[in-house]
Amino acid sequence: MCGILAVLSCVDSSQAKRSRIIELSRRLRHRGPDWSGLHCFENCFLAHQRLAIVDPTSGDQPLYNEDKTIVVTVNGEIYNHKELREKLKGHQFRTGSDCEVIAHLYEEYGEEFVDMLDGMFSFVLLDTRTKTFIAARDAIGITPLYMGWGLDGSIWFASEMKALSDDCERFVSFLPGHIYSSKQGGLRRWYNPQWYTEMVPLGHYDPLVLRKAFEKAVTKRLMTDVPFGVLLSGGLDSSLVAAVACRHLADSEAANQWGSQLHTFCVGLKGSPDLGAAREVADYLGTRHHEFHFTVQEGIDALEEVIYHIETYDVTTIRASTPMFLMSRKIKSLGVKMVLSGEGSDEIFGGYLYFHKAPNKKEFHEETCRKIKALHLYDCLRANKSTSAWGVETRVPFLDKEFISTAMSIDPDWKMIRPDLGRIEKWVLRNAFDDEKEPYLPKHILYRQKEQFSDGVGYSWIDGLKDHAEKQVTDAMLMNANFIYPENTPATKEAYYYRTIFEKFFPKNAARSTVPGGPSVACSTAKAVEWDAAWSKNLDPSGRAALGVHVAAYEQKLNAKIANAPNDSPQEIQ
Repeated sequence: MCGILAVLSCVDSSQAKRSRIIELSRRLRHRGPDWSGLHCFENCFLAHQRLAIVDPTSGDQPLYNEDKTIVVTVNGEIYNHKELREKLKGHQFRTGSDCEVIAHLYEEYGEEFVDMLDGMFSFVLLDTRTKTFIAARDAIGITPLYMGWGLDGSIWFASEMKALSDDCERFVSFLPGHIYSSKQGGLRRWYNPQWYTEMVPLGHYDPLVLRKAFEKAVTKRLMTDVPFGVLLSGGLDSSLVAAVACRHLADSEAANQWGSQLHTFCVGLKGSPDLGAAREVADYLGTRHHEFHFTVQEGIDALEEVIYHIETYDVTTIRASTPMFLMSRKIKSLGVKMVLSGEGSDEIFGGYLYFHKAPNKKEFHEETCRKIKALHLYDCLRANKSTSAWGVETRVPFLDKEFISTAMSIDPDWKMIRPDLGRIEKWVLRNAFDDEKEPYLPKHILYRQKEQFSDGVGYSWIDGLKDHAEKQVTDAMLMNANFIYPENTPATKEAYYYRTIFEKFFPKNAARSTVPGGPSVACSTAKAVEWDAAWSKNLDPSGRAALGVHVAAYEQKLNAKIANAPNDSPQEIQ
């Protein structure tokens, strides 16, 4: 994962401006500690901080076409770059970098090539022949990108807000699946899948088709020239990523360099649910497992640094980012530069516990669409920025374009949670990998209930954060919150505390507007809060906030027996 900064159409092209661009680009060096590059053309600057994953020796950026009239700075990975090179046989490539195809594709196809890219990416491309430029972001927003405007008429693009917030009068999060064209003078959407309309699909559910689509998504992400591993929480999603990676690693090019034993990583408070589950999965798969512990105090001590790096004051994101941030530092210390992770599955399959309350398949499907569209503001932001803070790249196979199209074409009636039919959340995914002859995972892991990452690392983590915020924020401060923070007013002391830290680093109105707001329960959108009247009284993003759902939803009969038999111990009730 790299850091890019591009400043176009400046009034000032002096040495002082060049020095300022270099200074601002250094704010992204944590993302790309391996090399720095800068290309200047008249009043345009393209800077790059590189994390070398593919072709570490010759793939430094910016990248060019044959005569260097087209310049591109890229953050990301293009998984189908070899196939694209085959289509560009008349072109001469300077490097083995997967991203170099972007310059040549533009030369061959113009601005309409972006949908040909299979990968995660944010890039800015300058055509010095016409003095025009384009910028684009991947379909879901796995890689971050911000766009800003200077008072001198300049247009800025950066991987993180901190590289442009001081010099831009206004800036926004660049929309996923969009391209900006200076020639056409605005943004347009290049990613137009059927599910984006939110129309309810009627596709048949074929478990083998879904399984093969996911296996393909995982195997293409084994493209690497550096050591890598899998983030393994022991839940369904990360366990499936690890299981598929283990099954196909021996046949990959990566195995020739780094061996066929997969490395897995887990973090949590001692005794947390994730640690035990991850250890069990790792033992089953035979991975080289690394278990990291942290204390509540260590997490609290890291909060300011975490918020500076992830650039948000969203409560759920900060809760989950902190353990991931601490784990990433340990991972990097082992020499690992790339990891696979399980983000995106809950959004695609309705895996969050509040989906139990979806009234019908139409609302279920519309909520999954809303969740996927917002991923760039939440889980993608967390997964990318909390790991790239230490120069580690995260890849997310569930957010593969082709896999999303396959999964979102299934009639949502199959995804609905139906205890009467034995279907728990994400049943279609679990069932797809429920192979009796060659099991991917033990049954109880395959059917383990959802734990949000911030819950799974240890329930006392969230309680510790709330207790700490209680000591930092007085009742009077919270009472007057709507006057201090009229936009996205914090409703809890925890939210208020995070907001004060965020504002210290990013005080501009434009910065606070990049963070979404609105009511939420157990990670729902504001619309889904309407599914249960009781939720409006318990607006907490923790999975535990979906009252009556976690575990108990599957044990109603047992709970009823316990309630009616107070003298019996739970162990005696059959």
